[in-house]
Parts: sequence; structure tokens; C-alpha cells
Amino acid sequence: MWTSTQYRRVVKGSAWYDLIVTAAFATPWSFALLHGALSGLSQALDLPGELPVFEPMHMLMANLLGSIVCVWAVLRIRDPQQVFGRYDAVGRFLFATWQLYALLHGASSLLVVFLIFELAWSVVQVLPVRMPSRASPLPQGTV
Repeated sequence: MWTSTQYRRVVKGSAWYDLIVTAAFATPWSFALLHGALSGLSQALDLPGELPVFEPMHMLMANLLGSIVCVWAVLRIRDPQQVFGRYDAVGRFLFATWQLYALLHGASSLLVVFLIFELAWSVVQVLPVRMPSRASPLPQGTV
């Protein structure tokens, strides 16, 4: 169970993770570099699954994803509200579902690393948050 302050740190931490991981998806130029690096890594490790060449529509989808996730991350960094953490957890469970679907249909097994992080951030953001006590202590000297 998290305290409210701890939970805000979790929300902010997940947002920083998102910003760092998805910033390269936000533009065609940065994504081309990232795609090349991931392709090279996948080949060097001889991983199963495919990391296909991206056509313009694929690139558009990657850039839209990167752009909106970066905006969502900055919002949570600036204002890590509990409700944002709960919505983020739902989004991450959805992302994890589609990542698993892609893996089962031949996507590069590099995706497993991202799937693990999505599930981990999902779980920590659905854990309960302890509400602060509304009872105020009695002033000293009163019985």
C-alpha cells in the first residue's frame, strides 16, 4: 500500500520512463535512428521475430504514438495526480495486451523487454493508496 506521496512519485517515475523510452518515436528522423539500432540489436542477438522495415503509414503510427505518449508523460511529470496514475495503469494494461498479441503473431522478441516494463508499471499503479487520516490530534494539554 502506497502513501499519497509515494504514489505521486510512482506516477512521476512511470512518466519519466515513458518520456525516455518514447521520445525517439515522436519524429520520423529519431524513429529511423531508433529502428536501425533496434534492428541491429535484434540481429546481433539473433532474436526470433521480425522487426520490419517501416513504410510511411507505419512511421506515421509510430510518430503519433510517440507524440501523444510524450505529451501524456509531461502532464504526469508536472502534475502526478493519483487519478492520472490509475488511467495510466489501464493504458499500460492495454499496451501490454497488444504487445503480447504482436509477440504471438511474430513480432520481434525485443518487445518482451517493453512488455515486462508495461506490466510492472501497471501493477504498481493499481496498488492501493492509503488515505491520510482526517482526525486531527488533540492540542497539547487537553484531555
